[in-house]
Amino acid sequence: MKNMLRTVLFQLAVGSWLMIPFTLKGAEVDTVSIQSSVMDKSIKCVVIKPAGYRDNSQDRYSTVYLLHGYSGNYADWVKKAPGIQSLADHYDLLIICPDGATNSWYFDSPVELSMKYETHIIQEVIPFVDKNYRTLNTKESRAITGLSMGGHGALFLALNHPELFAAAGSMSGGVDLTPFPGNWEIADRLGKYDDQPSVWEQHSVVNRMHLASGKSMAFMIDCGVDDFFLKVNRALHERMLYLNIPHQYIERPGAHNWEYWQEAIQYQLLFFHNTFSQH
Repeated sequence: MKNMLRTVLFQLAVGSWLMIPFTLKGAEVDTVSIQSSVMDKSIKCVVIKPAGYRDNSQDRYSTVYLLHGYSGNYADWVKKAPGIQSLADHYDLLIICPDGATNSWYFDSPVELSMKYETHIIQEVIPFVDKNYRTLNTKESRAITGLSMGGHGALFLALNHPELFAAAGSMSGGVDLTPFPGNWEIADRLGKYDDQPSVWEQHSVVNRMHLASGKSMAFMIDCGVDDFFLKVNRALHERMLYLNIPHQYIERPGAHNWEYWQEAIQYQLLFFHNTFSQH
């Protein structure tokens, strides 16, 4: 009951801001190519720079890593979520959108050794951004979130690398892979579920939340009430309550679509902004 009350109060607190129209046009979008030594190829990435970035050459900026979903790519958020550039302006931060291939699920595949997207993002993308952009290169100024497959990926990466992130979020995340043995080519990354059930369990976020115990990291989980991932998100929420892991959990009207995610990212970035402000 207390957690549900916190959820309602959080929604009320941000509701008035969410009604402000996006009118700012100052942010700039870079599309960069990052050479991946672990996958022996060049992989594209979007970096959204707030308007102040070009005007204040000495300032450094917090970063939010924003992951796409299944069948998407690095450009999804810029192309399909009008207003994302204005949000970079509003919160004066860098938003980085790596590429996770169409179905990497953002881990290093134990069966397809050429798919190493966890290593790519952690060891190649983040260092590239910190080297080439004026970031605040500290855990306290870095967050990660994503939608669907990217929601799973954001939590998976944050749990595996808590030294890198102050906060992590998920929007409509596929946070438990085990109920979906025949979907989204997950079996191509983990092997068939019937043959490798323990591998599927080990790569599901819901079974890795214990890694957050005792770590200083803020979490926000968001899922629509008409989403096919609602059940696994509720189970994740219950697991986090059981483990006494502080987090914000939101359910709102909506399904698994861009209309929902365009609203969800506003909640996420406000949450990250408030988290950064506390450090």
